[in-house]
Amino acid sequence: MKSENKIKNEKRIMNISFLGSVLFMIAEGVMAYVTRSHSLLMDCIFDVTDLIMIGPFLVLVPLLYKPVTEKHPYGFSQVESLFIVIKYSVLLVVTIQLIWDNIIILFHDGRQVDAGVIAIFELGVWAGCVFIYLLLHHFSKRYESLIIKAEIYIWKLDIISSLGVSAAFFIQMGLQKTQWAYLASYMDPLVAVIMACLLLVEPVKMIILNLKNLVLFAPSAEIMGEIRRVAEKYMDKVYYDIEFLDVIQTGRKTWVEIYISSHDDMMNTHILHQLRNEICADLRKMFDQVYVELIPDLPDE
Repeated sequence: MKSENKIKNEKRIMNISFLGSVLFMIAEGVMAYVTRSHSLLMDCIFDVTDLIMIGPFLVLVPLLYKPVTEKHPYGFSQVESLFIVIKYSVLLVVTIQLIWDNIIILFHDGRQVDAGVIAIFELGVWAGCVFIYLLLHHFSKRYESLIIKAEIYIWKLDIISSLGVSAAFFIQMGLQKTQWAYLASYMDPLVAVIMACLLLVEPVKMIILNLKNLVLFAPSAEIMGEIRRVAEKYMDKVYYDIEFLDVIQTGRKTWVEIYISSHDDMMNTHILHQLRNEICADLRKMFDQVYVELIPDLPDE
């Protein structure tokens, strides 16, 4: 896919996500104010956070496809990693604050809310989230970046959380007609805490991963092993050996430097050029933007 098509597709996905987030943010904000539900408030805050981060990224997208230069040896890929770290850090702080607030409410006799209204509203939100998710998933088949994956993941979380909240408040409606009716006031803050705890996992994982990208740490052993496997498949054909593998991942770009030696200490530049193209073509099946260099490993004198 050409860069122009990738940019167009990525912007389309982000615009759909942006529009969906605006609509749900307004609806959840109004309902949170009316019902005084912290479960709805948490959803609203997550949507606000997502909106704040989507806006700047729509400006950033074209920069991610600019070629590397001497001034920007890694292009703008590290900006993407930084963007993801900021986005998930904000989500992490918001989540922790909401957990703390609702724990305090739990120790102060909970909160009474209109369970029926919230349950039906969240069921409607769930249906809307499913629609947006399927739409994003359809367009992402053509192209999927780290940012798009993050957006799709957030919508997937919205699907799970809205369905869970709806089910919880339907349960609360049932409790109000039993001897456990006194537990109903604890349902809203309890659901908010459970949702927030479940949402903590992904921000922590993504922050750690992208911090590693920012400081140019090597990728995981699994990725290194896969790159080595691909390279060795082509090296064995010409009796070259891999002496050292240097891989840098940042944002959507991957740089692979392969230090090689020859069995007879002779190397053909035409063969090296062909090898590099074949390895690069194979690795493009796994990575979005990959750059491969073959470097003869010179022995120490």
